[in-house]
Amino acid sequence: MADDSTQSGERISKIIARAGICSRRDAEKLIEQGRVTLDGRKVTEQGTRAGEHQVVAVDGAPLAEPEAARLWRYHKPAGLVTTHRDPKGRPTVFDSLPKILPRVVSVGRLDVNSEGLLLLTNDGALARQLELPASGWVRKYRVRLFGKVTQADLDRLAQGRTIGGVRYAPVTATLERSKGVYSWASVTLKEGKNREVKRLMESLGLKVARLIRVQFGPFHLGQLAEGAVEEIAPKIWREQLGLKKKPK
Repeated sequence: MADDSTQSGERISKIIARAGICSRRDAEKLIEQGRVTLDGRKVTEQGTRAGEHQVVAVDGAPLAEPEAARLWRYHKPAGLVTTHRDPKGRPTVFDSLPKILPRVVSVGRLDVNSEGLLLLTNDGALARQLELPASGWVRKYRVRLFGKVTQADLDRLAQGRTIGGVRYAPVTATLERSKGVYSWASVTLKEGKNREVKRLMESLGLKVARLIRVQFGPFHLGQLAEGAVEEIAPKIWREQLGLKKKPK
């Protein structure tokens, strides 16, 4: 792979992905297969960049101008994998989306058995910006727990915990109601590490029977029906990100 640290322009794999052709990983495969050209010349190095006025083509067809960045709320049902392709053949989030949507990526992920709010965008750069911990955006979940639990137990998570050598930041957890060995709690966190809520609850001797994300930053699940998708007005999300001008 070429050292592109001193090159100007943007990586061609990123340009292809933003044009909605495929993911960046698949774009790299297209380059490996010799199917990508830059100003009519075959691209052979993954690190190759293209300037603003250069022409990138796939299979001889120049890329169309990328669509303006858009953002959607999606109510993910349990049982769907948050990936474009699953080696186990399980149904995916992206298989279930309305066909009228352009190619989109998720902002972060939800486990296969988790439900609730998942943000989707047609712009990979926007997805990465929304995922950054530096944004300080909270993730809020409703959790159905199996096992005896008190508010005092949940308060222990407010100090942060180390589990299996992984350090988890402080989490706010509030017991909503209990009946027998089942309880509902609300959990608010900022990091969003892989399977964080489940691992934290397991460290308290509890099992997560159901996990529903109800908030991601300023965006809420609200009354969005399971499986439904709804676009967020560009004016709203640009204001939340502090963007005064419409992104290209």
